[in-house]
Amino acid sequence: MNKPPKPKPRNGFVAAEGRRSVLAQWRGVDLGPLEKAHASTAKPVAKVMPNVLSNLGLDRRRLEAEILKVWNHLLDPNIVAHAQPTGLHKGTLFVSVDSSVWLSEIVRYRRKEILDRLRHSFGPEYILRISFRVG
Repeated sequence: MNKPPKPKPRNGFVAAEGRRSVLAQWRGVDLGPLEKAHASTAKPVAKVMPNVLSNLGLDRRRLEAEILKVWNHLLDPNIVAHAQPTGLHKGTLFVSVDSSVWLSEIVRYRRKEILDRLRHSFGPEYILRISFRVG
């Protein structure tokens, strides 16, 4: 007698299901859903990198480095010798000044000029105000 032909598994689906059911009977528990939960959830690098870069804040750090470069080339060398930008947070540029005398000079007479030059270089939306501190 001829045996009936075995059904061919389509893309291994029938064979995988059969193996899973045999293993579930042998173990006494079906681990199929657990195995699916632990399956690899890898994502393409192209989808992950924008989030990684935004979380690192590289754009903000690049802007801070650019501000320092422009600060050193755009402003009066006397101001540059006594005041240096230390950070940018929510539109406020923080600047450290080496003495209270220079702090008074810059705040009274040069603050508007410095702010105007930086706004002209970077745009008014990046630097809204400047905070000078001795330190």
